[in-house]
Amino acid sequence: MIRHIVMWKLKDTAEGATRAENALKLKEKLEGCRDIVPGILRIEVGIAKPGLESTYDVVLVSDFADKTALDAYQVHPTHEALKSFVGAVREARQCIDYEI
Repeated sequence: MIRHIVMWKLKDTAEGATRAENALKLKEKLEGCRDIVPGILRIEVGIAKPGLESTYDVVLVSDFADKTALDAYQVHPTHEALKSFVGAVREARQCIDYEI
């Protein structure tokens, strides 16, 4: 099984929306990827809350049955469309994939 974790720091404003609004949009778009390819076992999206320590705004924690499933997710048209939105609203991105 492969765990895929991505964190995004968002711009203060982008695409005509605030950081908080774009965080909610990103969460919705990521959760919309939950069943796009076989082998996605879990998608969890968290948004940083005021008062809790964080250096990033949105986190994705997802599990895939294997690398083949992760690779299929990466190139799926729904995920590709999401990448263009992320590119417009993100300031920084961190990612790690590892076997569990």
